[in-house]
Amino acid sequence: MLMIHRRFLSWLGLTAGALMLAPASANVTLNLKEADISTLIATVSEVTGRNFIVDPRVRGKVTVISSQPMTEEGVYETFLATLQVQGFAVLKTGEAYKIVPETNARQDGGTLAARSGVAPDEIVTHVYSLQNVSAAQLVPILRPLVPQWGHLAAYAPSNMLIIADRAGNVSRLDAIIRRMDQAGDREIQTVRLEYAAASEVVRILTGLNQGGQQEGASLPATLIADERSNSILIGGDKSERQKFLDIIRTLDIELKGDGATQVIYLRHASAENLAPILEGYAEQVSEAEAATAKGGGEGGGARRAGTNPAVRVLADPDTNAMIVTAPPKIMRQVRDVIAQLDIQRAQVLVEAIIAEVSSDQSSQLGVDWAVFNNDRVAAAGILDSSTLQGLQGAAASGNVDPTAALGLLGQGLNVAIGRAGSSTTFGLLVKALQGDGDTNILSTPTLVTLDNQEASFSAGQEVPFLTGSFSNTGVGAGVGGAVNPFQTIERRDVGLTLGVTPQINEGDAIKLVLDLEVSSLASGSAGGANLITNKRTLTNTVAVENGQILVIGGLIDDSVTDTQRRVPLLGSIPLLGNLFKFRSVEKVKRNLMVFIRPSILRNQAQGDYYTRLKYDSMREAQLESSATSIPLVGGRSAVMLPFDEYGAIKPPPSANDRGDARTKARGTGDPQPIPTPVPLRPVPPTPAPTPSP
Repeated sequence: MLMIHRRFLSWLGLTAGALMLAPASANVTLNLKEADISTLIATVSEVTGRNFIVDPRVRGKVTVISSQPMTEEGVYETFLATLQVQGFAVLKTGEAYKIVPETNARQDGGTLAARSGVAPDEIVTHVYSLQNVSAAQLVPILRPLVPQWGHLAAYAPSNMLIIADRAGNVSRLDAIIRRMDQAGDREIQTVRLEYAAASEVVRILTGLNQGGQQEGASLPATLIADERSNSILIGGDKSERQKFLDIIRTLDIELKGDGATQVIYLRHASAENLAPILEGYAEQVSEAEAATAKGGGEGGGARRAGTNPAVRVLADPDTNAMIVTAPPKIMRQVRDVIAQLDIQRAQVLVEAIIAEVSSDQSSQLGVDWAVFNNDRVAAAGILDSSTLQGLQGAAASGNVDPTAALGLLGQGLNVAIGRAGSSTTFGLLVKALQGDGDTNILSTPTLVTLDNQEASFSAGQEVPFLTGSFSNTGVGAGVGGAVNPFQTIERRDVGLTLGVTPQINEGDAIKLVLDLEVSSLASGSAGGANLITNKRTLTNTVAVENGQILVIGGLIDDSVTDTQRRVPLLGSIPLLGNLFKFRSVEKVKRNLMVFIRPSILRNQAQGDYYTRLKYDSMREAQLESSATSIPLVGGRSAVMLPFDEYGAIKPPPSANDRGDARTKARGTGDPQPIPTPVPLRPVPPTPAPTPSP
């Protein structure tokens, strides 16, 4: 108890010595020497009326010497400065103030964005929204100005800067940031040319800019040519822009003379197809300018195309180049038209599916008979046409040998009953035939062509068709000469023919003009004079989306043919009438559908994708066929290389003069290195089997 009393008296003495109140004001003179920091905190709390929460780590001795009285705010600012010297900070938390070490100040809090009315040594946190400079670029510049315990970070998505430090330092950084966050004079300016070509002027200025650039100089200006409007876009500082503007005005002048000649190499379009279009366009522009110059007088519109000698457009097919002679202004317009027409057209992969499934069932049953008597009667009931033809052939030859009866036999079951040699000769021939045929045809032709380019694909055979014959009995070699009978034969294509013209519309819609023909020989037809062809033809124009499968035509046919031939009256007798009847029934059912699927190939990756699908399917078919060795000679069939290995084989680039000149004229880059060719690796042969003894 005595020790506590002594400590209280000591604190009371220090407080009395530290505070000297003036009688007429609330000013305080603060003097402490080697006093405990807790004493200073208690004194300031009593003077300012603030409540403090002291961290246990806040310890030490302080010395404060003042020569004149201070207000309450002055005492508080002196208190904050003293704590800063000791490495402590004051953080406001509600109605109280926390005194913590500076290393914990940025985590424990601080006043947010309140610079007015805050003591310079108070901890604050401020967020800056930058408008012209990048927050991330300011961090390394401002980092040395922030103490180690302070916080400085950038938030890139909203371009904000966050600073946690003492209010005095934050105010200093605020002034620096405001001066740096200023809009520069780098702007974009558009210059429209009247006589010179924008691309040529940019090429000259770019070379000049690269040659005159020095290390440590300001950012160079950016130059971009807009060939469509014949304008130049200049981006950079005002001084840099003005320098190039002066050069552009010097270059953009009208040239003396009637015209100039330029050679323009085409990348994708055909020079022969483009030359008439450009010449007509150039003549129209020349006539329009002449009419404008004469105020619409009689001389402007009366000039015919091709009469202006100053405008000529020629095509060089060997180099696929255009030779244009025209005044500078017309030359620039012609180059603009070429730039818009000479574009790479997309390709279209057209896949067609022709599926046909048919079933053919037939049956025949009938009786042919004949009775002959030299004295009394001769009658016959011949109902089958093949039997009648056989009888006619036997009668024409006059052959009554029994072998002549073989001509009466037809396909199927033939049963003959009869008697010959007596006074009455009769014969009965029963014929029965049943047929069943199924057909399943699947054709998938594939064709790749350019946009708006007609292409066709054909696969089939040339089949001979008999179109005429000549025969004559002649007059004998001794009288007039030899007789040479002959036949005329015409060969016609039988198979599949696909013609297509694609047109890519806006988006991925494709207009297809189709011409499809599928023909085949009918089963059972033989001989040049009796050939029967099945023919399917489709001509259509459809609109299909990219990758869509669309049915473009089809046929479902189901027909039944029932043919009866009978002897009048006798054929109508029940049961017995079947002996005087011949019946033939044929049922044919056919399902035919045609599908189409176009796919747009705009780049090499899409082309490689579809090519790999077809290549791999063909290679798998070859691998299956080469699984077994070739009979008699041994070995295996050849198989294509894998797609990746075959695609790695690149032809070496051409190094002729013409190619180099075209490359330089078109502004292409350096030639690519020649890849190492991949050697072909044939499938190892399989040894022939050893014959067994």
